[in-house]
Amino acid sequence: MGNPVADPEVYRYMKGYSPYDNVAAQAYPAVLATAGLNDPRVSYWEPTKWVQALRAGPRAPPDLPEDRARAGHQGPSGRYDAWKDEAFVFAFVLDALRRA
Repeated sequence: MGNPVADPEVYRYMKGYSPYDNVAAQAYPAVLATAGLNDPRVSYWEPTKWVQALRAGPRAPPDLPEDRARAGHQGPSGRYDAWKDEAFVFAFVLDALRRA
């Protein structure tokens, strides 16, 4: 991709798809933001900062951030933990549809 520190063009390109840098004063749908403490690719504070930026806006979405402390990048490991995680997502979606 290039070096965003040394190349302004690469920096603009990467900033163009950064969720945190592209929060706008607009209405957002319900958001389920999840973070895994053991995720080696996306640190837990990145979705947390994004949710805080959404909440700071004038039209904050109804959101339900969840910290999956034992989860990694693909979610929790183990069959029952994965099913529990999927049930949580389905419950969130059904609740968001009920409110809509």
